[in-house]
Amino acid sequence: MATDITQIRPWRTITRRKCRQIMVGKVPVGGDAPIAVQSMTNTLTHDVAATVGQIRELEAAGADIVRVSVPDPDSAAALKDIVKEVSVPLVADIHFHYKRGIEAAANGAACLRINPGNIGGQHRVKEVVAAARDNGCSIRIGVNGGSLERDLLEKYGEPCPDAMVESALMHARMLDDENFRDYKISVKASDMFLTVAAYHQLADATDAPLHLGITEAGGARIGTVKSSIGMGSLLWAGIGDTIRVSLSADPVEEIKVGFDMLKSLGLRTRGVNIISCPSCARQGFDVIKTVQILEDRLAHISEPISLSIIGCVVNGPGEAMFTDIGFTGGSAGYGMMYHAGKKTGKTDNDDMVDDIVAKVEARAAELRAVG
Repeated sequence: MATDITQIRPWRTITRRKCRQIMVGKVPVGGDAPIAVQSMTNTLTHDVAATVGQIRELEAAGADIVRVSVPDPDSAAALKDIVKEVSVPLVADIHFHYKRGIEAAANGAACLRINPGNIGGQHRVKEVVAAARDNGCSIRIGVNGGSLERDLLEKYGEPCPDAMVESALMHARMLDDENFRDYKISVKASDMFLTVAAYHQLADATDAPLHLGITEAGGARIGTVKSSIGMGSLLWAGIGDTIRVSLSADPVEEIKVGFDMLKSLGLRTRGVNIISCPSCARQGFDVIKTVQILEDRLAHISEPISLSIIGCVVNGPGEAMFTDIGFTGGSAGYGMMYHAGKKTGKTDNDDMVDDIVAKVEARAAELRAVG
């Protein structure tokens, strides 16, 4: 009988917020479903070849959901061709024009990202909801701190958690009034503190699934840091059912960071999780260079495998006890290899990368074989 990990290490337990579940195409969101990782294309959507190419890159990186902008009729029409060429469900990003939402739903979008209040009133919402319902399409209510309604800014004086949550709940009521419940909600801002506070407040006010993000977080480095602190704290608190890391970088990086964030919290396991030391004068090999090479050579592995790469024997054997595969450096041109926490023999530093890659690929094949 498997041991309950929460009894052994209760301090590692994250209790996820209870919410209803919706479907984004084939992907369940909320309830007890895995937290979905998504990104957004930056190609012109009406350029079908370019958009399909980028979506396939995101699929290869593990994206569960991909959002595409639908600002005009040509982009809405292109969706019909795009969805035939990709596997992940697509979210159509709609702003202001309700007809784009109707067209996107009819052309294969799995979800519409809208603010019901800015597409022309309840009668327009009714038409969009009808199209979504007829085409099995869910909706994301997307509230952004940079585009709050004027009356809320006048009421509160500035973007604040109360204003963002009031906006989100107002939009949700517009869908509820049409007896439409297949929606999730986001309340994003570029200010990390504002975002986190708004999500905590919203989590207590609704049972809808929540899509997390720190919007306009910045470039790859600072955006990763801000997103990890803000979204990480929410995920640790059990809040969040889908995530998007917003980086001014290649969208594929957003997927990588998203999965790394979830892996760090034990919420998703995809690919090789490398535990490595920062290196010091005790290192028996070039740790930094080795890890960089391994990250590249193991990027194709999607099975959940833990790998420890430690430069010396101070922490190496201890870390190897808790990883699938481990390598600990020595001072004589070789190190010790570990498998499932047990020492399996010496490996020369010159051969260790090839040896590690071979062992990780073999472990991945074992995992695939057992399903």
